[in-house]
Amino acid sequence: MPEIIADNISIVETKELEGAARLDAEYYQPEYLNIEGHLLNTANYKLWKDINGRFITGPFGSSFNVENYVSYPPYRYIRGKDVKDFFLLDDDNVYIPEKDYERLKKYALYEGDILISVVGTLGNAVIVDKNNIPSVFSCKSTAFRTNTLNPFFLIAYLNCLFGKKLLQRKVRGAVQTGLNIDDLKLLPIYLPNTESQNKIAKLVIDAKNNLEQSKVLYSQAESLLLEELGIKDIDLSHEPCYEVNSANAISANRIDAEYYQPKYERVIEAIENSKYGWCKLPDRITNIIDKYDPYKEQERNFRYIELSNINPSIGVIDDYLELKGKDLPSRARMLIREGDVIISSVEGSIDKVALVDNIHDGCIASTGFFVFRANENTLPEYALVLCKSILIQKQLEKLSSGTILAAVPKNLVETLIIPDVPIEAQKEIANLIRQSHSARRQAKELLEQAKQKVEEMIEKGTLNGMKKMF
Repeated sequence: MPEIIADNISIVETKELEGAARLDAEYYQPEYLNIEGHLLNTANYKLWKDINGRFITGPFGSSFNVENYVSYPPYRYIRGKDVKDFFLLDDDNVYIPEKDYERLKKYALYEGDILISVVGTLGNAVIVDKNNIPSVFSCKSTAFRTNTLNPFFLIAYLNCLFGKKLLQRKVRGAVQTGLNIDDLKLLPIYLPNTESQNKIAKLVIDAKNNLEQSKVLYSQAESLLLEELGIKDIDLSHEPCYEVNSANAISANRIDAEYYQPKYERVIEAIENSKYGWCKLPDRITNIIDKYDPYKEQERNFRYIELSNINPSIGVIDDYLELKGKDLPSRARMLIREGDVIISSVEGSIDKVALVDNIHDGCIASTGFFVFRANENTLPEYALVLCKSILIQKQLEKLSSGTILAAVPKNLVETLIIPDVPIEAQKEIANLIRQSHSARRQAKELLEQAKQKVEEMIEKGTLNGMKKMF
């Protein structure tokens, strides 16, 4: 093993330079050497290439033109940004025509495949499940398929500290970084006994089931909202031709045709004719416009949330950036509190809606969000479902204006109308959201347990290996 003489200095003999395949100092950082040393001392590992399975690289970027995306399933196209940790994102899916799927079928994914991001954000690893297929993947990922190793254990290993760091270590390049397949093949994979693998795999499977249940519960809450209002399916079809009275255009001060799409009027009529009648948004929900200036505390650490941190599938905040006040972008201005509902004001992403939980209380959000705070007559969980529903989404879509970066003007939010639902009728909807978010929290806890148990086994294996040496 290389000699580590300081926290950030290591001395490596020439014979240990990976056969001269890697000469960059970054590769021999003490952190990476320590992690690799722990793993190798367990003696329970194989290089990835020695595990019976198959690596599959994605197609050339020119194989499919993104302009040919279609808006309907079932043939999904997995992009690099869909590959995060453990499971594929599914809140912004894109699809391809059947003829393109058939043409690219050798890149079709199967249940249990592992996908590694090798371009862009590097080293993310997910497992493909039945809900992600039929699909093909892009050149920004590499797939691995095996029948000899529990894939749910493998994905836990690749997402734990050891797997993550060793994947990061394999990154090549300066300006355009990436992971190539030959480097992946040389990644050491920890392999405990089958019983241990299956125990870890069960935690990941249970987490996946909890995430699926979370989505089901949220969907039930959305359906219940419309049922409670007595609103059946609203015709949201886009009409190519329609007439508008000039007086309406003068009154609205809008001459763009999209503003007068009949589908928007149908949504407003459904609200006005709903079971409980309607009221203006400010009667139930306050649009918080007070801004906070983090630059006054330049050395303080702030937790910052932007659009990319929102998981719109069930209305939660997935993550945040931690930055000093002096390093925050100029748009970091909105102080958010537990119970607030944040919703994007930018056209194309107004579905980015989330309920602020206690973990994200006190975070700073981008001014690209509206911050809605429910009053005493509105439950926050109900406000989340309402803001994510077509009832609010379509009104915001209608109000959006601009050419280069279209957005909803802040002053027009006050004109939104909402169903005047009494708090008693909100409770069942809110309860489903609480169950949904609870299932998601349990899923995250199970995934953390899976990673920790893999790390503990490696640490224990290292100690046992050291004992044998002496």
